Amino acid sequence: MLAFVHSYFSLRYGTLSPEELVAAAKAHGYTALALTDINSTSGVFPFVQACVAQGIEPVVGIEFRVGSQWVYTGIAKNQAGFRELNQFLSSCLLTHQSLPQVPPAFEEALIIYPFARARELRQALRENEYVGVRPGQVNQLLFSDLRKKNVRLLLYPLFTCKNQEGVALHRHLRAVDHNILLSQLDQVHGLAEEPCFQTVDRIRQQGAQFPDLLQQNTALAKEVAFPFDFNKRRNKLYFTASAKDDMALLKKLALDGAVRRYGASNKVAKQRVAHELEIIEKLQFGAYFLITEDVISYAKKRNFYHIGRGSGANSVVAYCLGITDVDPIELDLYFERFLNPKRTSPPDFDIDFSWDERDEVLDYIFKRYGREHTALMGAMVTFQQSSILRELGKVYGLPKTELDALVEQPQAPGNANHLTKEIFRYGQLLTDFPNVRSIHAGGVLISEDSIYNYTALDMPPKGLPTAQWDMYVAESIGFEKLDILSQRGIGHIKECVQLVQQNRGIKVDAHEVAKFKQDERVKEQLRSGDTIGCFYIESPAMRGLLTKLRCDNYLSLVAASSIIRPGVAKSGMMKAYIDRFHNPDKIQHLHPVMAEQLGETYGVMVYQEDVLKVCHHFAGLDLADADVLRRGMSGKYRSKAEFQKLVDKFFANCRAKGYPEAITKEVWRQVESFAGYSFSKAHSASFAVESYQSLFLKTYYPLEFMVAVINNFGGFYRTWVYVQQTQKAGGTLHLPCVNQSSYYTSLSGTDVYLGLVHVQNLEQKVAFKIVAEREENGPYLSLEEFIRRTQISLEQLLILARIQAIRFTEKDKKSLLWEAHLHLGHQPKQPSSEQLFQLPMKTFTLPTLTHTLVEDAYDEIELLGFPVTCTYFDLLQTKERGDVPAKDLHAFIGQKVRMIGVLVATKYVRTVRGDIMQFGTFLDATGNFFDTVHFPQSLKTWPFKGYGVYLLFGKVVEEFDFPSLEVEKMAKLPFQKDPRY
Repeated sequence: MLAFVHSYFSLRYGTLSPEELVAAAKAHGYTALALTDINSTSGVFPFVQACVAQGIEPVVGIEFRVGSQWVYTGIAKNQAGFRELNQFLSSCLLTHQSLPQVPPAFEEALIIYPFARARELRQALRENEYVGVRPGQVNQLLFSDLRKKNVRLLLYPLFTCKNQEGVALHRHLRAVDHNILLSQLDQVHGLAEEPCFQTVDRIRQQGAQFPDLLQQNTALAKEVAFPFDFNKRRNKLYFTASAKDDMALLKKLALDGAVRRYGASNKVAKQRVAHELEIIEKLQFGAYFLITEDVISYAKKRNFYHIGRGSGANSVVAYCLGITDVDPIELDLYFERFLNPKRTSPPDFDIDFSWDERDEVLDYIFKRYGREHTALMGAMVTFQQSSILRELGKVYGLPKTELDALVEQPQAPGNANHLTKEIFRYGQLLTDFPNVRSIHAGGVLISEDSIYNYTALDMPPKGLPTAQWDMYVAESIGFEKLDILSQRGIGHIKECVQLVQQNRGIKVDAHEVAKFKQDERVKEQLRSGDTIGCFYIESPAMRGLLTKLRCDNYLSLVAASSIIRPGVAKSGMMKAYIDRFHNPDKIQHLHPVMAEQLGETYGVMVYQEDVLKVCHHFAGLDLADADVLRRGMSGKYRSKAEFQKLVDKFFANCRAKGYPEAITKEVWRQVESFAGYSFSKAHSASFAVESYQSLFLKTYYPLEFMVAVINNFGGFYRTWVYVQQTQKAGGTLHLPCVNQSSYYTSLSGTDVYLGLVHVQNLEQKVAFKIVAEREENGPYLSLEEFIRRTQISLEQLLILARIQAIRFTEKDKKSLLWEAHLHLGHQPKQPSSEQLFQLPMKTFTLPTLTHTLVEDAYDEIELLGFPVTCTYFDLLQTKERGDVPAKDLHAFIGQKVRMIGVLVATKYVRTVRGDIMQFGTFLDATGNFFDTVHFPQSLKTWPFKGYGVYLLFGKVVEEFDFPSLEVEKMAKLPFQKDPRY
């Protein structure tokens, strides 16, 4: 018998995973099972895999609903039928149109209407259409004329729960979906009827008086089938006309690139290219490389900046094609880390573009390869603790104050009552349930066959057609995604180059990384840790690490980019690396092979590639096996038996080499403990390339660079820190001005005009209008003319006056505020059309008005988020600035001092005892950074109290020439009173 089921991919409805549904169906005696999730295909392939494993015939379909109303269900007779259903659902989802009450005529799909709709269907049912009768509705047939009309009736058992607890969970999900109280639930909210699994025998008993219902169910089960080959490749197979032509083209491009990158006589490069091409051809990845190169070529033609990173940077062929700028030969990177015959999962290229250019690249891909074959990768947002508590709290009617308290401190004694007990109970059941279909950060799928063969497509807001399943499903059915990502760091680089050209007339090639690596000024900048704004190396921890390592070269920066990662740092590897860097003569290697292979990193495993090196050179595993072993230890390899075989092989090879058992065990212990959190060297190297690009621009063009950072709104710090760095670099900072500022921050010589975008509550359309009108018709000459030309409202005009953006009038702020009210305070908004005759505005004589710099500063803090006309220190009630400036800390090692600084950033960690300690970063009155350490005992008595200026007392300590302050006491200093109130 065939049963129909909804999984938890019927979002906020189903209560079981596809695997749990199949297991339950097996236990209740079903031989065929149809997954018909509501407007969703997310669970189809995990469902099919589970059915095959349980020996149940998988049937796939979609239940089509409008809101909570079941309209009809489509069942695929085969793969073609699944494509028809997907195309139909997609046509509605992509255009945000409601489903029609009657579906189109399908050739390879069946339609089942609800029994409740049978009477309203005016036209005769098509050959492929049925009416579904649930077991509880069978008795209604005794009084129905449907049987006389020769309508094809089908027994339609539909399940989504295992037991009554599941039914209760289903009710909670429906209440969450409708944002109503549990007590308000009714049948109109789409509650399931007869949701719990019943045995085949029980269903047969219920349908016994109408044998044709049972026969139709059995006949349908024989008619529909969904066999699926999970070992087949789904990506676009050929870039050209055939695999042979693909490899011929790839070989030509790779060899041409090798000459460009390495010169014509580099034998090592030629051998490596030949080796990689052999593996690429064997694994049929030629088209994947060529498609990626095609995307990069398009981007280069558009002068788009890109960074190729990820494990793809292990490939010399990728380097020669210009996909990445990381030289795998220079860094001793193994191709097998990216692609090898024994990998169980496909690799992918990660390509970063500037945040404002990525959409154009995606648009090119969709147009180049066709929307029938292209989709963005989906993702699934799951229920987690905070979202669960908030959603269930609303279902139980908790007031907002109680709800906030529950989310912030769920285990607090005050939150324990009979309602929260129920919330926690169902919250535990809901954890990790799919909640909302979303979009992957950058994954793109390009399929050989129609993408609709595998999924229906969603249209997220401001998005592109998106698959309904995630990267794990994609991997399981044979898709390799291409990651087209965006980041702000590339935007910094791109805009800085443009600003240098505009402001200085100098053309900079930001891709000359080899030159940057050898530049002495860049080396000094790196060594000093003066890297604010530079991609990946600007955080306080990273700047401290660069200083401790006296980092002034590419390889050291690559290492630093890896050991700063949380897993490596937490394991103690970072400390060991720094110790060994400063004391190389004290290193004791376990074995000469370790010394030889890990010499670059002082005998410390820093990268995932180090695991491959040790497994290959010490234990004698080939590189493919070594990578499989590494992946197994990081939890990405699914066969425990195969993994154990490789572990056994590791030890057997070591015994065969005659190593002492104790050394073998210790090497294995280090490999095993490290591999789970290690970071790819190719990733680090890619990051380091971008870091060098940023660093070069910051070193030689600091003003342009900091303006670019401000305009791209990305970085570790808040905007005011970058503004401060702009002033430190010699920029003369100006408040926004309607006659000088653009929408974004602009630079002319050393004059930096903050952009109108930074003015909080100033509407974007108003800011655009101000700039566009000025550029078209010249600067504004008076307040009256400004009002007339921009048609600005009183509220928006007051904001501009308070931030002194209308200072071209040479009137003080309070006079402008008065005039603004006089001109607009009692008038409706002026029509947008220009007046034929301009009438002179009345003039008024105002009394003398005064204001202070402190008042201006508070306006600036309110409207910009930071003061411009003075510093935070100028606002203090005290004139004290501390005993020691940050630049002189080296002279006070071991001494206790007082310092005053404005808080820039904090970071907290837990000690081995579970206590919280924090690290702080401050700026002193001279504009220099200093770092603080706050141990648990000090922190309990003297905690941080938000952003502001602090008085700090503590001991100056030093670690590898990097000074910091171990804080014993601290207090937030009061500002002068706000004179506006």
